[in-house]
Amino acid sequence: MRWLAFLVFLFTVLAGLSALVLGYDVSYDHRTLLIDGKRRVLISGSIHYPRSTPEMWPDLIQKSKEGGLDVIETYVFWNLHEPVRNQYDFEGRKDLVKFVKTVAEAGLYVHLRIGPYVCAEWNYGGFPLWLHFIPGIEFRTDNEPFKMEMQRFTTKIVDMMKQEQLYASQGGPIILSQIENEYGNIDSAYGSAAKSYINWAAGMATSLDTGVPWVMCQQADAPDPIINTCNGFYCDQFTPNSAKKPKMWTENWSGWFLSFGGSVPYRPVEDLAFAVARFFQRGGTFQNYYMYHGGTNFGRTTGGPFIATSYDYDAPIDEYGLVRQPKWGHLKDLHKAIKLCEEALIATDPTFTSLGPNLEAHVYKTSGVCAAFLANVGTQSAATVNFNGNSYTLPAWSVSILPDCKNVVFNTAKINSQAMNLRFEPQTSKDTVDSSEAFQSGWSWFNEPVGISRSNAFMKLGLLEQINTTADVSDYLWYSLSTEIQGDEPFLQDGYQSRIHVESLGHAVHVFINGKFAGSGSGNSGNAKVTLERPITLIPGKNTIDLLSLTVGLQNYGAFFDKWGAGITGPVKLKGSKNGTTVDLSSSQWTYQIGLKGEELGLSTASSSQWVSLSDLPKNQPLIWYKTSFDAPSGNDPTALDFTGMGKGEAWVNGQSIGRYWPTYISPQSGCTDSCDYRGPYNSNKCHKNCGKASQNLYHVPRSWIQPSGNTLVLFEEVGGDPTQISFATRQTGSLCSHVSESHPPPVDTWDSDTKTGKKSGPVLQLECPFPNQVISSINFASFGTPRGACGSFKQGKCSSTSALAIVQQACVGSKSCSIAVSIDSFGDPCVGVTKSLAVEATCA
Repeated sequence: MRWLAFLVFLFTVLAGLSALVLGYDVSYDHRTLLIDGKRRVLISGSIHYPRSTPEMWPDLIQKSKEGGLDVIETYVFWNLHEPVRNQYDFEGRKDLVKFVKTVAEAGLYVHLRIGPYVCAEWNYGGFPLWLHFIPGIEFRTDNEPFKMEMQRFTTKIVDMMKQEQLYASQGGPIILSQIENEYGNIDSAYGSAAKSYINWAAGMATSLDTGVPWVMCQQADAPDPIINTCNGFYCDQFTPNSAKKPKMWTENWSGWFLSFGGSVPYRPVEDLAFAVARFFQRGGTFQNYYMYHGGTNFGRTTGGPFIATSYDYDAPIDEYGLVRQPKWGHLKDLHKAIKLCEEALIATDPTFTSLGPNLEAHVYKTSGVCAAFLANVGTQSAATVNFNGNSYTLPAWSVSILPDCKNVVFNTAKINSQAMNLRFEPQTSKDTVDSSEAFQSGWSWFNEPVGISRSNAFMKLGLLEQINTTADVSDYLWYSLSTEIQGDEPFLQDGYQSRIHVESLGHAVHVFINGKFAGSGSGNSGNAKVTLERPITLIPGKNTIDLLSLTVGLQNYGAFFDKWGAGITGPVKLKGSKNGTTVDLSSSQWTYQIGLKGEELGLSTASSSQWVSLSDLPKNQPLIWYKTSFDAPSGNDPTALDFTGMGKGEAWVNGQSIGRYWPTYISPQSGCTDSCDYRGPYNSNKCHKNCGKASQNLYHVPRSWIQPSGNTLVLFEEVGGDPTQISFATRQTGSLCSHVSESHPPPVDTWDSDTKTGKKSGPVLQLECPFPNQVISSINFASFGTPRGACGSFKQGKCSSTSALAIVQQACVGSKSCSIAVSIDSFGDPCVGVTKSLAVEATCA
């Protein structure tokens, strides 16, 4: 018997080694992806490795796994990895191999979207700027120079993955790759060359022999064997271009991106869950959230232009790595419900039955299994339907999931998951009295010279386009001109008064006359162009006009986006305000300087000897670099810097850029509501908050970038601010809440036990403290009856059980988690004949 046990053990080890060496097969049929010949229903989520830190990756991936994901999806960012042609960088946040291996260690699969065009609200769509200067090149079309570079980089990435044995065919986690990206949205602009380019890209990708399928999103004419996939807020209506291909959704937008100058968009989880359930209801088998964790646009990586530094995206895991409840939890329950149906989903195609106007049933049934999805796609009211001899009430804009075609395990509009109030708490820097004192003293500064200050300046006739001039090595380009004023010029009014008129392709302009600041102008996310006109005072004799043009992330989307310009292309005029007389300076000889003196001196690393340290700190003045030291905020909570009091610029912590800051760009006063009705089609303008406030005040500083003491903060302030107003804040979890009605389904977790025992449980309210060693310390609110409001603002309704608070306190206080049956058996019946609910708000400590 011992020999038999040993042989069994040996066989198991050898089989495991064989699988590791030989890998596993990934293919597809009309229903699903097949992994080693078995059809799979797969839930995926996007996490972009450079938008977080390697120290954050394991936790983000583990939370994704706990949330029910099978796959992590990421783009590959060409300009990040090859900033200079043939010089590669895969260190730190750019360590793609480490990220893929971290996903593998968690037991999840990877979808590697190589592109190499990514869009992604990323600078220049992910293309390196040097690509633009290759003679004869045209991006994303049947152009030999472009195709050669695209193939070279794609091959580079594939070879890296192969060398590390990371494809499924080698035993690794990568089960899918993507070539190109949303080309079908704009390919008509490229004419007949678009079709030949797509066919070339497909052939090039498949020739790399990865052993896994390739996809093209938003590409209806993707040639075999490439799978064409859907991106959007809803993809239930999508049909692949071949009956041999599965229905796949590569981008389900969990929210939307934030722009400087815009309010904060969000997407209600009831609608997001509805979209997912509808997709699986109508035959889908692979769905990906874009984003599952959005993260942060560190450095100068934002595109747009005007994309904000925060890329939170209202994702299930927020920018700081904390789960966003109830979105994360409600989707987790949805994923469990879908997986309960997996055996039926992979076995057959659905059959459709109309249950009435806007009422649909889709059933997956074979001889052994049955699963059903019942949908009310109306937006106004709930409906009661009869299905399989039973009656079901469907809220408006919702889907109910029945893993056995009888019992509802989940409804998209009824949230069982707890909510959590995430907040920013002002924090003290170590050994300081309060957060407002963290940066009160110890500042040094450097005055950035106005105009030309570097030896590499050059002169040209006329106004130059900025991107072609700077190659995006800096946000900044100085345009400088000297002009003689006699005093009798016709454009002068009332002595030496005039107006300067500047027109720019974008994105912002600061004007200086004789070294003094005269005004600024900026575009916006809808129109990057700037038209600026300001009164100025000239002096007799020589006058200097210095224009500082700047970019706020390069265009990342659209046909020929690589040719969209920036900078002051004119005209630049001096104008008389009364008689309309003008002089056009556009064709004069201008002097140009790429970048700032402080950039040349390396001030962002704080290593220069040029810093000034005096007691009279200059404040609210343009073009100043600031430096100070600080100790880490106490605790381990995620950290942010609050830039209230500053204008616009960029910030570095210990030499690493936390991104562009712009707290003075205020969002419109209108367009927000106190609540957003999830019922009805969602779009990026539907649900917004934070109107009339700074688009972004708080900027993520990863904990791994901060030492306990002796840290350095460097700022470059463009327009003027008070750095002593900067403060720390930490991202913290406030109260926990849950609101569950008598009509809610039981928790999804109870399904297996119910089906085995034959018992049917009812709805249950569950609370659990989010961190280890925490317990529920108090109950702030509890009502069983008709409570109203949302987490943090619950109110008693017309009826309420008098014993609710005491019952909840007894069940929950002192415990890490608690479960309470939502029924009149638990609380009595305070209002007969009315559907009641239990609302609870608790605090953990």
